[in-house]
Amino acid sequence: MIRRSGVHGGLQLEAHNERSTARPLRRANPPAQLVLPVDQHAGAPARPIVREGERVLHGQPIAEPTGQVSAWLHAPASGRIIAIEPRPAPHRLGAPTLSIVIENDQRDDRAEPSPSIAFEQRSPAELLEQIARGGVVGLGGAAFPLAAKLDSVRAARPLTLLLNGAECEPYITCDEMLMRERAEEIVLGARILLHASAASACAIALEAGSTLADAALRTAIANAHDERLRLVTVPNIYPAGGERQLIAAVFGLEVPYDGLPADIGLLCHNVGTAAAVAQWIRDGQPLTSRIVTVTGDCVREPGNLDVRLGASIRQLIEQCGGYTDRASRLIMGGSLMGLALPDDDLPVIKATNCIIAASHADLQPRDRELPCIRCGACSEACPAMLLPQQLHWFSRLADLQALEAHGLMDCIECGCCDYVCPSQIPLVERFRETKPLLARRRAERADARAARERFEARAARLERIAVEQRAALAHKRRVRRED
Repeated sequence: MIRRSGVHGGLQLEAHNERSTARPLRRANPPAQLVLPVDQHAGAPARPIVREGERVLHGQPIAEPTGQVSAWLHAPASGRIIAIEPRPAPHRLGAPTLSIVIENDQRDDRAEPSPSIAFEQRSPAELLEQIARGGVVGLGGAAFPLAAKLDSVRAARPLTLLLNGAECEPYITCDEMLMRERAEEIVLGARILLHASAASACAIALEAGSTLADAALRTAIANAHDERLRLVTVPNIYPAGGERQLIAAVFGLEVPYDGLPADIGLLCHNVGTAAAVAQWIRDGQPLTSRIVTVTGDCVREPGNLDVRLGASIRQLIEQCGGYTDRASRLIMGGSLMGLALPDDDLPVIKATNCIIAASHADLQPRDRELPCIRCGACSEACPAMLLPQQLHWFSRLADLQALEAHGLMDCIECGCCDYVCPSQIPLVERFRETKPLLARRRAERADARAARERFEARAARLERIAVEQRAALAHKRRVRRED
């Protein structure tokens, strides 16, 4: 177990939070049509269980998981299924993916919720099965199915739960507003996750300076009368909200290379995920909406909206006053790690935490790329303690062995190295291009290892059979001689 005194590298960036936190959280108007990709979570896509022309109710399951890492999908409104076909999706950068399209009848008739049973009265296994039915995934951006993540740590003991309320990037404030206005749901979700994972304690982390969120959470924790819960603050340094960086800041521990937080007894979830669990277990409301920050210099009235999944990004912009005349780029996610979208005719999905309608004032200006001057600024800024200048050199040479030895797969693509590079080298872009090559090399090596193990196992089995046959033949001859 490796301990750190603090977080390496990172950047002190202007947060731009005041733009979207000046107004209270509000519910977005229900859209006339909802487009729901069946692969809007990590892992295997869900399988549609409805047909075109069928009427569905709000909260009704419309697609089922197809593997151990997959998630249920539910209707965010009542209405009619008008199509099950490929539609452009934001996580595919506008490329089409199989989607279920619902025409909203604006009646919002709801499916009958499951009978409410206090979570404390269920075994962890029963609670885990119920959580899986709610379609809840990680709402920090990765969208990993929650039930699969909980199931993967069953054997990890002792276990401590960490709820991440530290916004990972500038502009994103959906977690901040959730902590301010729905702290009770986060605390209830924390207690449910403690029971489901059999963890012994829970730390809820938020950035220093989040005064209103801090006060709301402290009140909610006090009202819960649960000594397992505590609140901690971390420095307001990007990317403090990264999972490994947050663990280092809160516990002074480093997740092992090629390892997971569970390897050191930790389980990390986003505060939004905890609130979604609370809504499902307490109210029978599956994950059919999420809070989205709508901000940027090109939005007239930035804010945070509670949005139904499947609503178009264009509708969100319209409900925030529309565009200004300075529009330059549309980004899903934060300003450093977000995805540039081709247009706004794309749906909100479970991983949509922020939409930035950016002008040139929001974007770091880029000049032409110059040769690396080996200044080392990228290494000083890298929160993963890598050597980006070396990785860049090996990427140009396509030296996969050296890239693996220097930890390319540990790169979290935070963009710190890009931000500080005086030569304007698009380092993260190069690393993203190279990672699939290294992943393929690893997969081929794993396949070769598995093939060798199968061959060796077969050879051992054949040798064992041959030895047994020789022994049987010798026994038979010995019996004959004795007769």
